Amino acid sequence: MITTEKLDTWFRSFLEIEEFFSVDTSLNGLQVDNEGGEIQKIAFAVDACLESFKRAADAGAGLLFVHHGLFWEKPLALTSSHRERIKFLLDHNLALYACHLPLDQHPEVGNNAALAELLGIEDPGPFGMYHGKKIGYKGNLKKPLSVDEAAKRISFGANRPVGVYPFGKKENLSCAVISGGAAFEVFQAIEEGVDLYVTGENSHSVYHHLLENGINMIAGGHYATEVWGVRSVMERCAHELYLDTEFIDVPTGL
Repeated sequence: MITTEKLDTWFRSFLEIEEFFSVDTSLNGLQVDNEGGEIQKIAFAVDACLESFKRAADAGAGLLFVHHGLFWEKPLALTSSHRERIKFLLDHNLALYACHLPLDQHPEVGNNAALAELLGIEDPGPFGMYHGKKIGYKGNLKKPLSVDEAAKRISFGANRPVGVYPFGKKENLSCAVISGGAAFEVFQAIEEGVDLYVTGENSHSVYHHLLENGINMIAGGHYATEVWGVRSVMERCAHELYLDTEFIDVPTGL
């Protein structure tokens, strides 16, 4: 029988959650448990929001696996929308499991590994220092790649990049990636001489630095650059645990 306890052990067997305990302010792992019953279906989504919860419950899932969970750094009072989310999970016996930075960094099922593969980065190496850990990847591209083609490759469904900044070479020979909100890590890409930097969000503060340093950057969208990890874990779950799975797409456009 597959329970939340067994799933927690299985997720931790490859997601290296403990390795990020000191640097990740989110509560990685099982955030809300169920009543101890068997899990027959797992839903996967980027965000722990009420819409994801409702669609997971409607799909008959016993557990929802997300990248962005409910708990971040400081304790939250059970009021307002936070209370409604917790209440819904408990009322529907729906367990919640979250994995943040370990899923960004993972070399096989991670968001950044998937982006590196989509872009054709050869032998990707660690990139992007964050609290003492490199969570992204960089390397040379298998073939020269234009900014427009790179933007197409990382687009998920109808989600198009939030911003494209073609301030460098017409044909990129190297690339670095960090999913989500990592605009300021572009300074590391500039320092390391990378042609193209791909992340989820941009910041007004870096715009002129991009222009003046002649580097290309794509802000693919925080959501769109982080669908890949949960989908990769979903595929592994279906293959190794033989459980029914379903991806719940709730794009934000951001």
